[in-house]
Amino acid sequence: MPGVLSDVLAWVVIVAFAAGTLLRGRNDRVGRIVTVAAWGGFALFWLQLVPHFAFVHKSYVEGILSIAAVPASLYTGLLLWRGRSSLFVLSRAVAAMGLIYLPFETIPAIMAFGISLPAPRGVLMEIVAAQTGMLVSAFGYEPAMIVGNQGYLNTFQFFDGNHELTVSVVLACTGLGSISIFAGLIAAVEAPLKRKLKAMAVAVPIIYGLNILRTTFITIAFGKQYMQWFVQEILFLFGSSDPYMVSFFISDRIISQLLAVVVLVGITYLVVRELPELLTVIEDVLYMITGDEYNLARELGFQRESV
Repeated sequence: MPGVLSDVLAWVVIVAFAAGTLLRGRNDRVGRIVTVAAWGGFALFWLQLVPHFAFVHKSYVEGILSIAAVPASLYTGLLLWRGRSSLFVLSRAVAAMGLIYLPFETIPAIMAFGISLPAPRGVLMEIVAAQTGMLVSAFGYEPAMIVGNQGYLNTFQFFDGNHELTVSVVLACTGLGSISIFAGLIAAVEAPLKRKLKAMAVAVPIIYGLNILRTTFITIAFGKQYMQWFVQEILFLFGSSDPYMVSFFISDRIISQLLAVVVLVGITYLVVRELPELLTVIEDVLYMITGDEYNLARELGFQRESV
């Protein structure tokens, strides 16, 4: 995320979602008001991220999704205010997602009892970088592993002639975001713990494994400049003047991000087979998009169970 203010806003919003969930157990109206306010804050959060994704990160997929999230969040809050109580499930899911993801994003390295404790994000990035490096080596490439500009051992160093090329594993490259989404959704629904654990056992290994393949693909494609296609067109599309970035833009911003959408849909189907209660969230999303009510459990032949 782009800065301290963004981190603070994220925590305020997630705490509001969690508070709305807790307060609803005592007073439905108060819990609803707080949760609706949280959705308004969530819209503001996504709005201030639009320039970061669109112009700094140069990601069309993330930029478009962040723009779409603004009216979607406001509409969700409106529907919740009007009485669509099923949206409390999605609200609980957002709270859980944030509580999983934000500590990695925002907690820095600290000193405790004279011992230096590394930042959670640094530990995770270095683990993913090390595993990516093993797979890169297995494919016959041997880039140097160096300390990146964030101070972590998470950067691969290649050379194209005398030109240095570096590619770093940052937090967005760890798969934590996708894992947080599914973990939050699974935690939010009412279902037996055994089936929730089975759903997690389906989602997490697939996401993590495919993410390592993704970081390996991007590292090799960029480091060896294997995708120098349509150079001028790609530079124009992403507003860049560095021809060495073309392979990165194609491998990461185009191929990987588009495939990620397809993969997440597939994983959602597998998880829903273990946890049909998640269909409530999907039905709410479809209602917000189309204005029509759906009973996906009946249409797909799944049976929703209560605790």
